[in-house]
Amino acid sequence: APVASSLCVQYTHRIVVITGGLLAFTGMALGFFGLNMVWMYATTGFLQGLGISFSWTPAISIVSHYFSKKRALANAIASAGECAFAFMFGPFFQWLISQYGWKGALLIIGGIQLNICVCGVLMRPLASSCFLEASHCETETPPGNSASRTDKEDKSPITHKTFNWMLVRRPAFVLYAIFGILAAMSFFVPPLFLVPLSYSLGIDESWTASLLSILALVDFGGRLLCGWYANLHVTKTIHLLAMAITLISTSLMLLPLANNYLSLAIFTGFYGFFFGTTVAIHITVLADVVGMPEFDSALGLFMFIRSSGGFVGPSLAGLIVDVSGDYRAGFYMAGGILVLSAGFLIILDQLQQRKVRESKIRTKPEKSTLPYPSLHILKHQ
Repeated sequence: APVASSLCVQYTHRIVVITGGLLAFTGMALGFFGLNMVWMYATTGFLQGLGISFSWTPAISIVSHYFSKKRALANAIASAGECAFAFMFGPFFQWLISQYGWKGALLIIGGIQLNICVCGVLMRPLASSCFLEASHCETETPPGNSASRTDKEDKSPITHKTFNWMLVRRPAFVLYAIFGILAAMSFFVPPLFLVPLSYSLGIDESWTASLLSILALVDFGGRLLCGWYANLHVTKTIHLLAMAITLISTSLMLLPLANNYLSLAIFTGFYGFFFGTTVAIHITVLADVVGMPEFDSALGLFMFIRSSGGFVGPSLAGLIVDVSGDYRAGFYMAGGILVLSAGFLIILDQLQQRKVRESKIRTKPEKSTLPYPSLHILKHQ
């Protein structure tokens, strides 16, 4: 992710996305030969994963650049495709394997991923004059109003030409990165242990498969609904994110109480919905924390740092489950860590509010102690 963000800063999002699509296709196409396990790790693992990273990071970044007033809703709609694909991919991939074998399935999936290049071509560069007008103008600039147009161009979210590694020294970014690590430690646990938990409850395999479909469907609805609500600007996005994280942790704490399919499906639906709300706005909160000029660098660093949580979380949950002998322990761990992550969001919000108050105090005009305004003018002469 940092490499992709750095390339976006130096070149364009379009070039990086097209490169990512080619890498993803190449990885899957080379995996078709299936020489040995090392070959598969290098092709379908590393090369294809690198291509996905090169595609996903710029795609998320450029949506935030394209939209200002409706950024939360735009991110929610853009990310909703993940849910639709997650809902269809399992049965589709199984059908491909049954029809063409696993090698043929890899080649077909690679061909589908080649369409990422087409999506990349459609991404207009940020420096184009059309983007400068469209990204800020929810309302059109009247003809001849050069001052208004100049102001909008001056506020253009054109990124810096160098990757800013010094963001790790900013307290606000560090707090948000810690939140990302803790959240990632928890988010990967439910999909991993939901199916084993249902088996331990004696739920039939056919019903168990539907739990993941329910998760994807309500996730889709949560993203769109939260994006729409965030666009109303009724609640600060960081407050909305903190509430969503708190509700996710609550649903994870309650999910182990399920003792049959119906109750498990209900708690899974609650988790999926609030997870969708989190995904819809957490990138928007990052943009609010660092500002759009530093957003590309911040996104790459944030994704890189957050990935450590995704690496540690499932392993830690697996260790806890092995020690306790109960899959419920993994859900309790995930819920507890999410409560801790919400605390860092609260600290971040307090830090931002304090900066705003200090800024208002510094910019507050000095009140005149003279009885007449004319004397105040004479004093400065």
